[in-house]
Amino acid sequence: MASVPALSASIQQRVSAALAAAVPSAADADPLLRRSDRADFQANGVLGLAKRNKANPRELAAEVAAHLPKDDVLADVEVSGPGFLNLTVSDAAILRNLAARAEDDRLGVPAAAEPRRMIIEYSQPNVAKEMHVGHLRSTVIGDALVRIMEFRGETVIRRNHVGDWGTQFGMLVQYLIEHPHELDHDGGETGGAAMSRLDRLYKASRALFDSDAEFKERARRRVVDLQAGDPRTTELWQKIVDESKIYFNAVYDRLDVLLTDDDLVGESAYNDDLPVLAKELEDSGVAVRSNGALCVFFDDVLGPDGQPVPLIVRKADGGFGYAATDLAAIRNRVGVLKADTLLYLVDSRQALHFKMVFETARRAGWLPEGAAHHLPFGTVLGKDGKPFKTRSGETVRLMDLLDEAVDRARAVVEEKSAGLGADEVGERSVQVGIGAVKYADLSTSRARDYVFDLDRMVSLNGDTSVYLQYAYARIRSILRRAQERTPKAHPQLELAPAERALGLHLDELAATLDGVAETYEPHKLASYLYGLASAYTTFYDQCPVLKAPTPEMVENRLFLCDLTARTLSRGMGLLGIRTPEQL
Repeated sequence: MASVPALSASIQQRVSAALAAAVPSAADADPLLRRSDRADFQANGVLGLAKRNKANPRELAAEVAAHLPKDDVLADVEVSGPGFLNLTVSDAAILRNLAARAEDDRLGVPAAAEPRRMIIEYSQPNVAKEMHVGHLRSTVIGDALVRIMEFRGETVIRRNHVGDWGTQFGMLVQYLIEHPHELDHDGGETGGAAMSRLDRLYKASRALFDSDAEFKERARRRVVDLQAGDPRTTELWQKIVDESKIYFNAVYDRLDVLLTDDDLVGESAYNDDLPVLAKELEDSGVAVRSNGALCVFFDDVLGPDGQPVPLIVRKADGGFGYAATDLAAIRNRVGVLKADTLLYLVDSRQALHFKMVFETARRAGWLPEGAAHHLPFGTVLGKDGKPFKTRSGETVRLMDLLDEAVDRARAVVEEKSAGLGADEVGERSVQVGIGAVKYADLSTSRARDYVFDLDRMVSLNGDTSVYLQYAYARIRSILRRAQERTPKAHPQLELAPAERALGLHLDELAATLDGVAETYEPHKLASYLYGLASAYTTFYDQCPVLKAPTPEMVENRLFLCDLTARTLSRGMGLLGIRTPEQL
């Protein structure tokens, strides 16, 4: 693995050294380097430095420019405006850097300097209930963060914190006892069949629970049996959990995410720790009794009446809720699994809950300061701007949504790939349809809402995964047609403007991934990839590849094509999106 410094980093170092040479007291001054439409980069740090030193900014900028090294990295330095430095990188430097990236399987992206041990909690469906569109964002964003962090060399432990405990299981188990064949099947069943059985079980047991007082009482007693560990009750509860896993795995397989049964750790996994946890909180004074419940209070969490709103660890009836389970999970993740970073992909409505849970864990000494991060996300909206629902007002089932996306994508694939067989069309349709759904989510800033519009998602135009996939497939077609002509960088060649723009964009992958890792926002990578595909489209339109004037130019442009394809494939893969060879 060969780490390749970005050109922006090299320029930053040069300007920093020149600033220090011009003003020795400014050894730590930030050059404020950024991309510019007036040159490749612009450094704006001279203005602030001149103000602090009561110097003429243009004169100081000229002095800084004079201290920049005379080498073949910078082709031109210009002082502009009140004291900006416009910096143009040489064509040779661009191609040398890209050639070094091409030699590395990781495209020159370095691993994290100080790798962390992190737990990423995401997806979080409920046992015996169907996954809906509300689970999409947590699952897709969490999966992308797992892939990106692992690529950076972080140790990542995936956690699917499913809802597998609660009073509803008394109702479900009691119904199974009285109707023992309700979940029977021959094995090898599909996720849809498993969900149909669970849905039938839930509706039938709920109807009986609501209409039959004697069954309701038996169901309530069954909850007590479940909490006490009664073997028969526990066995049937596990049967419901296992049936749900069949369904969950079918959804995850369709969505093409990394979650497996090994990542599933439900609320029930922490049951044994809850009484111990509650006692520790009470003994330490972190939690106090209030109206019979064990509570934690906060000075800055008040209700509409101005009274403190507590985090309830244990209810007055002795039962435990989500707060206790989340606290137990933190104890396990930090104390047993030795994680130093905890990421929670849960929607923004739970912000106050996690604020209180994290603060409680910190007070108890279970959670280091700054180790846990709630990563909230916005809502998936319909075209009417309201939370996405079916026409009848029901929550949209996730599997139905994915199936419709694949059906819509089939039309695009059939139009663009007339020569493919039926099996290949089916495979491409899944790659395009699922990719379209995932990219629409991941290209949106995590905290923002977005409108779910399949027509736009599967479009070949605009910021869509199909546009990126088509750019990749187009490049692969060019490389196949190149035959014996091979991609090769020729640093001695002069680059056209579109080649320069593409090359400079290719050099920014590592910096982009650093930005994603810093703020946990995959949309930054999606934005980079869209910019890359757009830069390639301009290059493709303006710079003939196979018909370039000289053999060296053909090889050089094939090199740019090949590196673009590899970067698109790597980046899309980190988002969990496939890149078909043909489209």
